Amino acid sequence: MQIRFVTVDVFTDRKFGGNQLAVVPQAAALTSEQMQSIAAEFNFAETTFVLPPQDASHTAEVRIFTPRSELPFAGHPNIGTAYVLATDSEGYPRALPDPILFEEKAGLVRLSLMRQGASVVGARLTPPQSLVRGDDIDVDIVAAACSLTPADIETANHRPCIASCGIPLAFAELKSRAALTAAQPRTDVFMADLPADRITGVLLYAKDQTGEFDLQARMFAPLYGVPEDPATGSANVALVGLLASLRPAPDLKLHLRIAQGVDMGRPSLLEASAEKKNGKLVGLLIGGRCVPMMRGTLEV
Repeated sequence: MQIRFVTVDVFTDRKFGGNQLAVVPQAAALTSEQMQSIAAEFNFAETTFVLPPQDASHTAEVRIFTPRSELPFAGHPNIGTAYVLATDSEGYPRALPDPILFEEKAGLVRLSLMRQGASVVGARLTPPQSLVRGDDIDVDIVAAACSLTPADIETANHRPCIASCGIPLAFAELKSRAALTAAQPRTDVFMADLPADRITGVLLYAKDQTGEFDLQARMFAPLYGVPEDPATGSANVALVGLLASLRPAPDLKLHLRIAQGVDMGRPSLLEASAEKKNGKLVGLLIGGRCVPMMRGTLEV
């Protein structure tokens, strides 16, 4: 059986940057086991498989796999999949509706396309679930998991904690860009103290000193086969929500330009926004541009 695929770089405007994604636009004939094997073969952070929607009023069902397991939701796979369906008439011959609605394990993901003139250049999404802040995590554990010292972690704004908009991740602010550069994941600590059934990964972030961005970030998910992720939409959309929730103003709009993947040589730019009214988060968005890379056929 031959199955078409497309790969794109997501959260970037240039080739060989951003986060790699493989998309199988017509995956109805594949089993879950075949999807997992294909994702392992690509060995990207994620691979997506597009199926007919269970509800005809929605655009598609989208399943997301890392090299090791299926995810209920992720950011860059949704952005890249929407871009591929909008620009690959062979894989998706119909015009995409507005908004785009993807059915996923975590719920319904709503997306809109980004355009430059007549061309589609990327997408924005609203996560499938509202922000939920979970447990705090000991500073010592996060530091050890990322090969840092407890003194590297900033706790003035918040302690390391779990938060989710559809996928649970741990978040920790660092005191310096140097500490962010030095961080490296330790799989043994993740296995012992941050197991895969508790969190998907750890997002570290620090204030940007260049003036080009607001924050710089890195994300480690070694237990999911992703030692480091170049761009993590699901984490950064939760992060902007977390930071907005911590600010005392009852009404605000927070927009952040977040750089990720710089230390990997795959620089990414994520545009994250949160809106709060009467002390409650009422809107979250994450978006970015995409660049097409490869098209081909899988022999399954």
